[in-house]
This record gives sequence, structure tokens and C-alpha cells, in this order.
Amino acid sequence: MKVFVDKILSVTKNVPLTQRVNISDNIPAKDGTLIAVEVLENKKLYNKVELRTGRFSTIKKGDTLIVALGQRRALMGFVGDIPKSIKKGDVIHLLNMGGVAGICTSSSAYEVGKPLRLKVLGSVVDDTKRILNIKNSTLFKPAKKLLIKVPLIAVSGTSMNVGKTSVAAEIIRQATKHGYRIAAAKLAGIAALKDTEAMEDYGACGVTSFLDAGYSSTIGLNGNAAQISYGALNYLSETTKPDAIVVELGDGLLGDYGVMAILKDKGFRSAVKVHIGCAHDPVGAIKLDEICRKLKVPLAIISGPVTDNSVGVNFIKKTIKISGINALYNGEELFSTIEPICFKK
Repeated sequence: MKVFVDKILSVTKNVPLTQRVNISDNIPAKDGTLIAVEVLENKKLYNKVELRTGRFSTIKKGDTLIVALGQRRALMGFVGDIPKSIKKGDVIHLLNMGGVAGICTSSSAYEVGKPLRLKVLGSVVDDTKRILNIKNSTLFKPAKKLLIKVPLIAVSGTSMNVGKTSVAAEIIRQATKHGYRIAAAKLAGIAALKDTEAMEDYGACGVTSFLDAGYSSTIGLNGNAAQISYGALNYLSETTKPDAIVVELGDGLLGDYGVMAILKDKGFRSAVKVHIGCAHDPVGAIKLDEICRKLKVPLAIISGPVTDNSVGVNFIKKTIKISGINALYNGEELFSTIEPICFKK
């Protein structure tokens, strides 16, 4: 059976698709399975989706979308899982703007409202009737060794929405202005293009994320999180020949997306030349610094909302005894601090 699709969401970015797709009643309840769904309602909050082009589009009741099954654990958003089984006519939920879908079990209603309900039409299949999954089309595979020989600039934080992407993008912007070739990766989080595209917009010569290895999110990957990171970094090093790679570790250090597992990995730690942490407030900054020291990947700089004015900056300097630099207001200072560590003039 063929259906016309109104919107193909960004989680499918690497899978060859057209507006008319074949669907099947056989629907594997597995991470990454592509599903055609019908939107069952209009929403005022969280009513836009990210398309494969990176553009955002408003969704309407009756639209047909292509999404992928996956999980989410957002502190300020939706929490959801892949259903144990799934069939045509079931109702599932949109868990993020990039098109990851599953059964919502909890949400921050004030932030995002109720989850958008989607009616399952069928799994998406190719001309040979093979059920499509985002793992069918990947740019790289997880690797057992990290082969890069360029400096790694890591950006982590206490939670989502704490300024990590802004810091990464500003470092890329400043480094590019100074004549360096910078690649970038998002190594933890949930599938979407907005963060990697922001880094590309600021001058990154190449970008990638775990999505390019066929994962809708990095939840529950444990030891595999480091191997996926190795694969992403090796891919960027080989394809873009950068002077350095900036990596954003999505979500928070203590979240469910595997940031801790990546930072605990000896190979990853050994490649990090500068580690920048983002926090909302002084308490978060202190704890983030404490944990990173114990992990043997200490912070060189703290940024984010805690550095919005002199109160937080002075607190960081006096109490934590490292630099507090706001990336939005003091990008040049941020870069001048890390340049001697990462780059040979």
C-alpha cells in the first residue's frame, strides 16, 4: 500500500525517501523503525517539527508524517519509550521535534504541553518490502579505537538548555575567524539537526552526530556510547582534515543519555585538550566541576547562564578557581583562553 506523506522528519535524514512511500502492517517495535503516522490533533505548544532540510514546519491535524521509534528522557520536555508491541491503528506520541516517536510516560506540561497523538498507519518499506530503519543508512559505524590526532574541545553541562550549543558554536566562529579549520559533533542526546546545523552555520567544516550512526538517541547505550563517539570523531577526522574538533555532549552530565559513560572512557579523555562546562547557577557549577575532576577530565572554563553577569563570574573565579566566561558576550575572551592550549600558531 502506498501513502502520500506531508512531512518527512529529520530523524530520517540519511534514509532515501520520497513523498510517496510503501507501508506494511508488519511493524517491528525496535529503535529506529520508520513509521508512517497520522496527526490526530492540532496543538498550540510544541506544534512544529524539524524536516530533513533542517527547516521547521507547523503540523496540522490530518497530516501524514514519517517518524522513527525511539526513547526520550528530557528534564524539560517529554519522557517516553518504545512500546513493547505496535500495530496499525495504535496511538503513539511525538517525543521530539526531530521525529522520534513512542509512548509518552511523563512530560513537563508547562514547557511542552500534552504530547501530540499520532495514529500508526504502518511501517515504511522499500520496493523489496524490506522494513526501513535509520540503521539501514549510516555515515559511519561505531569504532573500537579513537584514531584522531587533533585536539578535542569538549562542551558538557548540568542539564539541557544550559548553553552548550551556544558555547560550541561560538568557539567554532572564533576559531574560523582566526583561520583554523574546525569540525564538530554532537555525541549525546536525541536525534535532531538544529544543534549540528547551528555549528555548521558558525563555520564548522563538517558536522555529525550519533544519528549518522543510526541511533535515534543515546539512551541506554552504556559502553557503546564511547564507541559511537570514536566512530563519529574518526569519521570527521578522515573526511574533513580539521585542526580541531568541537564536541557537544547533549543533555546533562547526570542524565540518561550516556554523557558520563563517554567522559569516563580513557580514550576519549586522553584526546580532550579543553573541557568547558555550562551551568545555570553557582551550585550547579560547583558540582559539575567536582564530578569532572573525579572523572579526570577537569573543566578549564565554566560558561552558560551562571556567567551572565559579574556575580557568577566572580563566584567561579573565587570559589572554583577557574575562568568563568560567557560565550554570548565574551566570545573573543573565550577563544583567546583556549587557543594557546589547542593550537600551534
